[in-house]
Amino acid sequence: MPRRTSAVLAVALATVLAAPAAAQAHDAQAPRLKGQRVGYFTQWGVYSGATARRVQETGQAGRLTVLNYAFGNVSADGTCFEANGAGVGDAWADYQRPVGADESVDGVADTADQPLKGNFNQLRKLKAKNPQLKAVVSLGGWTWSKYFSDAAATDASRKKFVASCIDLYLKGNLPQLGSVEGGAGSAAGVFDGIDIDWEYPGGGGDAGNVVRPEDGHNYTLLMQEFRRQLDALGGRHTHYLLTAAVPAGEDKADRLEVAKVARSVDWLNLMTYDLHGPWEPLGPTNHQANLFSDSADPSPQNAGYSADRVVRHYLAKGLPPAKAVLGVPFYGYGWTGVPDGGKAGLYQPATGLAQGGNLPYNRIKDLPGTVHRDWLHGATWKYDGTEFWTYDTPELLTLKARYTRLLGLGGVMAWSLDNDDAQGSLVAALDNGLR
Repeated sequence: MPRRTSAVLAVALATVLAAPAAAQAHDAQAPRLKGQRVGYFTQWGVYSGATARRVQETGQAGRLTVLNYAFGNVSADGTCFEANGAGVGDAWADYQRPVGADESVDGVADTADQPLKGNFNQLRKLKAKNPQLKAVVSLGGWTWSKYFSDAAATDASRKKFVASCIDLYLKGNLPQLGSVEGGAGSAAGVFDGIDIDWEYPGGGGDAGNVVRPEDGHNYTLLMQEFRRQLDALGGRHTHYLLTAAVPAGEDKADRLEVAKVARSVDWLNLMTYDLHGPWEPLGPTNHQANLFSDSADPSPQNAGYSADRVVRHYLAKGLPPAKAVLGVPFYGYGWTGVPDGGKAGLYQPATGLAQGGNLPYNRIKDLPGTVHRDWLHGATWKYDGTEFWTYDTPELLTLKARYTRLLGLGGVMAWSLDNDDAQGSLVAALDNGLR
């Protein structure tokens, strides 16, 4: 986007930011929600209180259209699977853990003999209370993308992989793993589709990932195979969702055959965040998810990057706007030992990372400091004289949601719901911008 056009759009967005939105009920009789609102629900969040009941009670569930369950793993032999093992799988959290009445979405405790417990059963209950909500299982992520390349390598391996994922998650044929939970069809109806989070075809992901030069093309073929098998499963009456999380980095995006992939998917979730962060421990401090590019950005790495630049890159590669879903972070990155520099800490050197360098919004919002807003570039940050935190405030998220409406994009995606506060303020802010 030319800089002048970006500036005009930024001013227009800032102008409408203060415009009140009509109240909207969030129940079975509410009007259809506008735009896709995708929120990631983390498998491991239940161990720290981030339960499906919390998603319901904070109001998040009533304002979302899709809940992405993170994550399913890919085995060394190229299949979807369930297991209990550190770093391998957590079937206990997925469907074996008994959920008590105080934690259950509907206040009803699991019984000892029921075949589906844990998160999967709570997702089923969450969907029952929120008819507009669909659940999608997300495969891979940063940690579990190791064997995607093998699974996608040949026609036979692709067919095998896709069939195993459909059998496990959509047909719901869970292994019993020595317990009463699981069995044929035990999780049928929990999931409405599959999300692929391969980080990343062609490399640049976690150490040890299998990588091939032909990953980009095989990715296209894999998505086509998912579409074929999902359509065969659904027949004339059920459409199963197929989505994917795709990288912000232009070098990684350029490995994908975007226009071809777009024909297979319902939409792509653009990971338009992590533009800067703890991998630059001495700075310069910077925005991790600014909406528009800043010509004053001094960073030697990813200088001038912005969410809008990423969106425009994917659109130029053939992604229809309606299939582009803007990713937003519900967390932030921090540096310490940061001088003011006349810019409230922005674009300044640092002595290191603040508090580990990464915190959820629900903690950053209560840190000391002054919140600074740059509506021209769509960025917010907090600075207390020494610590600098880049994160998205509710007001900025409303701005970003309205940006997707103005450009005719598919909607918004958030990582992750457990980082929101007890009032569901961030999801509510996105809803406000989409209405």
